[in-house]
Amino acid sequence: MSKSDKALLDVLLDRYGSTFAGEAGIKLSDQPRPLYQLLVLATLLSARISSGVAVAAAKELFKAGYGTPKGMRDASWQDRVDALGRGHYRRYDERTATMLGDGAELLLDHWKGDLRRLRDEAKGDDKKIASLLMEFPGIGPTGADIFLREVQAVWPQVAPHLDKRVLDGAGKLGLPRQARPLAEMAHSGEELARLSAALVRVSRSKKTVDEVKSAAVR
Repeated sequence: MSKSDKALLDVLLDRYGSTFAGEAGIKLSDQPRPLYQLLVLATLLSARISSGVAVAAAKELFKAGYGTPKGMRDASWQDRVDALGRGHYRRYDERTATMLGDGAELLLDHWKGDLRRLRDEAKGDDKKIASLLMEFPGIGPTGADIFLREVQAVWPQVAPHLDKRVLDGAGKLGLPRQARPLAEMAHSGEELARLSAALVRVSRSKKTVDEVKSAAVR
């Protein structure tokens, strides 16, 4: 890694390297509860709504006791709507409340509430995992990418998962736009997930690109 690339990496991780799961208070590990919470967050982030609102809504759902598939399924539709509303997730609250209930039911019925079973059914292949994830209401290609970008911190089988948005962010900073060379800049799965989150944020804002470049040359 060149000195300039290392400087960019340091700035990225320091300023923008919190994962979206971390922002939502999810202590991600290879266990059913946090993996399900990440799926909920990916569902919320999939809508045309700010990441800040999606994170706030996830926190409200978890605070209300809906951080497990059983808790989500057993909550009333109105309770889910109310929790989403407290997180200001109002534009899509009714539809999303339905999708979350149906998704929890699907996870319990097909994989006994444990996304590790889904991963094992797909034999750890990220494309097959993405295909199974898209069976959940509200999870399309974008949501599957969000889940896989974050879960690579604890699922080494899917790493590196660096989708187009991540690679676009890397290109804007002059970093490698190919998955393998970019992944080699990270020292662990956790750091790769953090780098992915940072590059997604960078990809959305020219101002952020300029800020990171400027800070890296000081």
